[in-house]
Amino acid sequence: MDPDLAVTVAAVVDEGTLDGAARRLHLTPSALSQRVKTLEEQLGQRLLVRSRPVRATAAGETVVRFARRYETLAHEAQHELGLGGSTPRTRIAVAVNADSLAAWFLEPVARFAQTHDVEVEMHRHDQDRTVDLLESGAVLAAVTSQSTPVAGCRSTPLGSMVFAAMASPAWIDRWAPEGITTDALARAPRIDYDRHDGLQLAWLRAQGVHSPDAPRHLVPSTHDITRAVELGLGWALVPQTQAEPLVTSGRLVPLGGPEVPAAFFWQCWKGGSALLDALTQEVVAEARVRLQPA
Repeated sequence: MDPDLAVTVAAVVDEGTLDGAARRLHLTPSALSQRVKTLEEQLGQRLLVRSRPVRATAAGETVVRFARRYETLAHEAQHELGLGGSTPRTRIAVAVNADSLAAWFLEPVARFAQTHDVEVEMHRHDQDRTVDLLESGAVLAAVTSQSTPVAGCRSTPLGSMVFAAMASPAWIDRWAPEGITTDALARAPRIDYDRHDGLQLAWLRAQGVHSPDAPRHLVPSTHDITRAVELGLGWALVPQTQAEPLVTSGRLVPLGGPEVPAAFFWQCWKGGSALLDALTQEVVAEARVRLQPA
């Protein structure tokens, strides 16, 4: 497979349009289209779905994964040969869940970027779905809740974040004046991160509340969820490290029930990239300090 043609396909997927990819690669749209057509003919498979945005087929995802890895290894080789000044810096894309991004993930990435001339592109996604980006080739590494390695990747345990159900005194006065009962929890609003967030619903089931239609608000930010709980918008599972000072000050009240540990793993391509190895070392070291043992 011609790596330049593969990189062209990856650029189309990144930009979402052929025109956008052509501008990024300094090609005319017709020249870019010819590159894609050439590779499709060589492989005998369709690589792109011409939708809005353009997306990769299953075969296209394989090509994109190859392109990501090729670009990383090519950058490392050019750097070792002293050609770094004549080539654009490489980009490493990683997927991370919102709680990790807010609580601990930025520190190791910052240390890594201080010692390596690379661009880090972070994709925020639910921890149960970050591996989807790894499988598609959109990223080279991911913080995920899945321990089983994606094909071609290695999985390293990071540790767990512990969550506790919290509400504000105002929320309790309105929705649970007689105590935190199953009836109160079934009719009171909760706060989810997005439509795929099942953390609160799992906690409700553990409390004997089987009410998927219970009201909920969607707040797509870890810090803002905690703030929304403080304001009485709803109850939610809050990272224990964020909740403790707010409980001490009386701004949050524990709802009881089980604490919920969420175990995280670092999955990354195992293709021998020194850059990924260095990033992995920083991420794992930080997690071992900031997270609880799984």
